Amino acid sequence: MGAGYEVFLKGPSLYAFKGLAGRFAPIGVHLAMLLIMAGGTLSATGSFRGSVTVPQGLNFVMGDVLGPTGFLSTPTEAFNTEVHVNKFYMDYYDSGEVSQFHTDLSLFDMNGKEVLRKTLSVNDPLRYGGITIYQTDWSFSALQILKDGEGPFNLAMAPLTINGDKKLFGTFLPVGDTDSSNVKGISMLARDLQSIVLYDKQGKFAGVRRPNSKLPIEIDGTKIVIVDAIGSSGLDLKTDPGVPAVYAGFGALMLTTCISYLSHAQ
Repeated sequence: MGAGYEVFLKGPSLYAFKGLAGRFAPIGVHLAMLLIMAGGTLSATGSFRGSVTVPQGLNFVMGDVLGPTGFLSTPTEAFNTEVHVNKFYMDYYDSGEVSQFHTDLSLFDMNGKEVLRKTLSVNDPLRYGGITIYQTDWSFSALQILKDGEGPFNLAMAPLTINGDKKLFGTFLPVGDTDSSNVKGISMLARDLQSIVLYDKQGKFAGVRRPNSKLPIEIDGTKIVIVDAIGSSGLDLKTDPGVPAVYAGFGALMLTTCISYLSHAQ
């Protein structure tokens, strides 16, 4: 007993053992692995996933975006929640490269009552009713301008394909006879939401303006003010009922693996 053994005496027989937990721990290891596989199966057959790109100021309903992954996928009351993109904005490095993007979201129930508001960013998702919303991407939705003091007008920004992985967006403001077969106008390009590059009808560089700077620029007799740059937020939504089982299984696996190293002696 002084050496740490459990000692039993019955008649002329003496029995002692220690480290019994190490003998049964492998059973716990296998049970933990079964729990992990059960959680993984539930995730594969009972989850919902979806992606959406929403311009600032617009709404979407969660259930319209989420699609089932298997025959066990069952929607919940939270699927009727309406999501409103209050604001989308980005942070930049000193070099001008994008460092982080943020989306301010409001969630409304079926009665139009706000039930949650949060600003999410990459690696800081929003969770509500078993649904997780991740910030994964961004886009340039529209450019808001004043033309000769009139407006504001929203010009849709289109993504342009270039070599490499950097984004480039562009739009076009017709000048003169818009019914002509050879319409000419002012081109505007942007890599992000902080500066707009403008070109005249001949495609020559005309200048750079920042949104909200209120600084006008005159090109081919047209006075333009860049009022705002409207971004779009790229969001991924998912539900995963198997996560608790998988996490519990891995926790039990680590614990029982350590216990299994205890030696058993009798």
